Amino acid sequence: MHATAKAHPIQGLVKYHGMRDPEFRNPYHDSISVCTASSHTKTTVEFDESLDGDTYVVDGEVVDGRGAERIEKVVDHVRERAGIDAPIRVESENSFPTNIGFGSSASGFAALATAATDAAGLDLTHPEISAIARRGSASAARAVTGGFSHLFSGYNDRDCRSERIETDLEDDLHIVAGMVPSYKETEAAHAEAEDSHMFDARMAHIHEQIDQMTDALREADFGRAFELAEHDSLSLAATTMTGPAGWVYWQPRTIEIFNTVRELREEGVDAYFSVDTGASVYVNTTEADVDRVIEAVSDCGVDTRHWTVGGPAQVLDEDEALF
Repeated sequence: MHATAKAHPIQGLVKYHGMRDPEFRNPYHDSISVCTASSHTKTTVEFDESLDGDTYVVDGEVVDGRGAERIEKVVDHVRERAGIDAPIRVESENSFPTNIGFGSSASGFAALATAATDAAGLDLTHPEISAIARRGSASAARAVTGGFSHLFSGYNDRDCRSERIETDLEDDLHIVAGMVPSYKETEAAHAEAEDSHMFDARMAHIHEQIDQMTDALREADFGRAFELAEHDSLSLAATTMTGPAGWVYWQPRTIEIFNTVRELREEGVDAYFSVDTGASVYVNTTEADVDRVIEAVSDCGVDTRHWTVGGPAQVLDEDEALF
């Protein structure tokens, strides 16, 4: 009962904010994202009766506290579905910096759910696995299905799951990630979402935003899709900044990258910024302009990564296992 899986993190395009059911992590509204490759999380799991108890290790560090509780939500559901009660060993490694706004919890829980269901002998589709991964992180549902994916809101696993959106933009998109390290509290921000006076305003327009993004992706309209993503980043920030804690994630380098991207657009470059919960910035561009964008973002004094679109979570061969 041993398996290894890999999943890519996500960039939110129309981001979810707040959960109507924090226990099962059912979001208030739909969301759309794109997976970023070659960044990934690799996770190996083993159900073993001889173990004294569950153990979780991420990037060489033992996970406890709230992090362990979130892992248990996924693992316990898999055990229940499979009818097993054996302890589990989990080891996970990330190929990219974590906790700076690049979706590491999404790829982490997507890889965990994919490996755990395979190790438990469950034969499930990607959308079915996405509903399990959602118990650890709602964004993980979209990392399971990969590419451009749509997480539907709902009160149960049949409705609240992710589906892939087919689009020719998978071949066109290049992502320049500008790394701006800054501590963030995504879960705390979700918990107080309703308390922002901007939350109702976001809910009023988010369904139209989802429809517009879906149309833009299906029509492979690059400018329209990523202009929508840029505007949604600002809408999300307005909501988090006006909650009780007044979360302000952006740093001076974040704003500098925003301004740089706008200057590039004035010069005819296809470039649009996007930010999840954090200070780091995605710049969405094309193959024709990616080198120029990398140079411009690097000139802002930040480390950069060049990513393309990643596929769905996948089970790996045994020779790629972490243990």
